[in-house]
Amino acid sequence: MKRSRSGSSSFGGLFDVDLKREEIQEMESHFAAPDFWDNQEKAQLLLKERTSREKIVEGWDRLNRQMEDIQVLIELGGEMEDQATLEEVHALNDELERGVDGAEFQKMLSGQHDRSNCFFSINAGAGGTESQDWAEMLLRMYLRYCERRGWKSEITDYQAGDEAGVKGVTLMVSGEYAYGYLKAEIGIHRLVRISPFDSNARRHTSFASVFAFPEIADDIDVKIVESDLRVDTYRSSGAGGQHVNTTDSAVRVTHIPTGLVAACQTERSQHLNKATAMRVLRAKLYEKEVLEREAQAAEISGEKKEIGWGSQIRSYVLHPYKMVKDLRTGVESGNPDAVLDGDLEEFIVAFLMGIRREVKES
Repeated sequence: MKRSRSGSSSFGGLFDVDLKREEIQEMESHFAAPDFWDNQEKAQLLLKERTSREKIVEGWDRLNRQMEDIQVLIELGGEMEDQATLEEVHALNDELERGVDGAEFQKMLSGQHDRSNCFFSINAGAGGTESQDWAEMLLRMYLRYCERRGWKSEITDYQAGDEAGVKGVTLMVSGEYAYGYLKAEIGIHRLVRISPFDSNARRHTSFASVFAFPEIADDIDVKIVESDLRVDTYRSSGAGGQHVNTTDSAVRVTHIPTGLVAACQTERSQHLNKATAMRVLRAKLYEKEVLEREAQAAEISGEKKEIGWGSQIRSYVLHPYKMVKDLRTGVESGNPDAVLDGDLEEFIVAFLMGIRREVKES
């Protein structure tokens, strides 16, 4: 590949590497200001942004060096007709391609809140115990996925099912790009299996909905009027912990104008539970406003864009055959046990990369 005068490769230009270098230099001028640390929160945010840009620039510089090494080895191998050198070139080229693919994927996570922590909700669909058990299976799947990625996950609200499973659950997922990845899972998830709750062993179809909200930074203005809120307290219903089911410490906050609800029951006091519930509510209100703006823009441009929980995105079939199929990308797996154990990377990456395959309904 040809190098530009600025020192970045032609593919580096496609990813705004030069712009990132300029932004880093501009940030450095802010760091030198005598009043830089007067606003600690703003200073920390700026430092975090610089680190993010530096990682991108360093990554592309590393790829450029690999490309130059390959070019040198190609010349040497050609001149000496050295098969071992040419084999090394193939190995390095494969490594370079993986690096470019990784950088391209990282570009897909360049949204305003993609690096943010995430509130992640799972809700059982109609169908009683069947769907509630399915929602709990999804909860385990996502907890396992978070473990694989090294993210911290904490259940903030848990509404147990009537007989088994869970009616609804909300997680706080903390980790770099948590929202960027988990937003790929928003939508309806369908399960087809022989029901363990059916004495006649019939096949059942269950549904559960998934949604993700980015944690909103305090410097983003989300207007919430106290008089628009209804705050209810109740006894915690989650599993485990000495404090569960002993006091009415759980808090549910309802935003009356929109009907949005946020709850928390994992902290040891009403005050802390309300604080967490308010963080969830801020995230939901912000996301609702963003979706409404996108819908208005789509209407003006003549495009149709669905708002809400989304449509069915993935089917998990355990009977009469075993398969997981993503209905948006066509990505399939014949090992649903592995997928339900948190092996979701292929599905998420394909969606974020915009991969589309011909999909037939299963």
